[in-house]
Amino acid sequence: MYLLTDRLQFPPVDDADEDGLLAVGGDLSPERLLLAYQNGIFPWFNEDEVILWWSPDPRMVLFPDEIKISKSMKQVINSGKFKITWNTRFKEVLDQCASIPRAGQGGTWITENMKAAYCLLHQKGIAKSIEVWENNSLVGGLYGIDLGEVFCGESMFSKSSNASKIALIYLAQELQQKNYKLIDCQVYTAHLESLGAKEISREEFIAILKGQES
Repeated sequence: MYLLTDRLQFPPVDDADEDGLLAVGGDLSPERLLLAYQNGIFPWFNEDEVILWWSPDPRMVLFPDEIKISKSMKQVINSGKFKITWNTRFKEVLDQCASIPRAGQGGTWITENMKAAYCLLHQKGIAKSIEVWENNSLVGGLYGIDLGEVFCGESMFSKSSNASKIALIYLAQELQQKNYKLIDCQVYTAHLESLGAKEISREEFIAILKGQES
């Protein structure tokens, strides 16, 4: 287990344990967070814990051109039921992601310190959101870290059926047009798999992240 200090650095991701836990401690400064994401590392911890840094193997990712859109979802999209905006209500999306109840979780890992840190990254143009609206109400969305060719998805929420799916589909389509390589989804969920995400090795993920893929 690697204990971070005030020095702005992380150990090699290959040093992570079998669960993907790489290091503990440090801080949530914009500089450290950006360095983490640039190296395939992300923070994930409960409010009463020290900061935990992860780099799991395998890694769940979505290649933008592999997004799966079912017939029923195409009908929802074509119905005009939802309106989509890009990066206009970041703090609201962040707050909703933190407050939505999730199965198996007694609370949220999106603490007030985490919110403050990601809002700073948003002010720097690095953290971005997608908002889904229904009847002028914010009913879904997602946020993450935009590294230029890779978008690191952090969390999503839905208060209306299909709203979070719409957000991810829109993100994938937008990033495909901009020639992004992938969306980092971090860890496996059946929901993400149903939309086309899949697991790849950490080694392959890091190679894509660093622009060293063959």
